[in-house]
Amino acid sequence: MDVILPIFSQRLKQLRRDRKITQKAMAELLGKTERHYQAGCINVPATQLIFLAGYFQTSVDYLLGLSDQR
Repeated sequence: MDVILPIFSQRLKQLRRDRKITQKAMAELLGKTERHYQAGCINVPATQLIFLAGYFQTSVDYLLGLSDQR
């Protein structure tokens, strides 16, 4: 089941842009289609959330909008 989490999409986009990473490069890194997670409709496995949090040096709570502190 897909979940609409615009905050996740917005935060991922901003983190990606801050690091100057293209959507294509991010998709290749995650093994997904280019706009999969930034489209707003997502089904993100916990392992990928953990990977993204580590990669961007932030918390999963921040990515999901549960905290405003990176």
